[in-house]
Amino acid sequence: MCDYFVNADPILYESRTRTVRIRGVSTSIRMENFIWDTLAHMAKEEGVTTNALIVQFHDEILRHRGDVQNFTSFLRVTCLRFLRRQYDELRVALEQTQEEAFDEQPLTPMVEQPDFNRPVSVTH
Repeated sequence: MCDYFVNADPILYESRTRTVRIRGVSTSIRMENFIWDTLAHMAKEEGVTTNALIVQFHDEILRHRGDVQNFTSFLRVTCLRFLRRQYDELRVALEQTQEEAFDEQPLTPMVEQPDFNRPVSVTH
């Protein structure tokens, strides 16, 4: 299992700083490229820019919590939760597909079952 993680492209965990304007204030956010890429994917799904998505997250957490502490960590956790939700949705869809495929298959016995209604001939 560790090989999968250890062999990741170092560019994925290299940090990059971007400046985002949130309500007229320029803010620098430093995160790993993988997080930026995930935010870009999320923004594309929402039909907005990455900066617009970040502003939306900032506004929503501000409304919900009244304060935004450690916004960069919030963005990282948001990306992880997004990926986890995708994983969970795919897992459920796969399980349903497997159940449907199983339901459609007639069950065939692994061993031929004896027919107790058939007369048995005995030879000596």
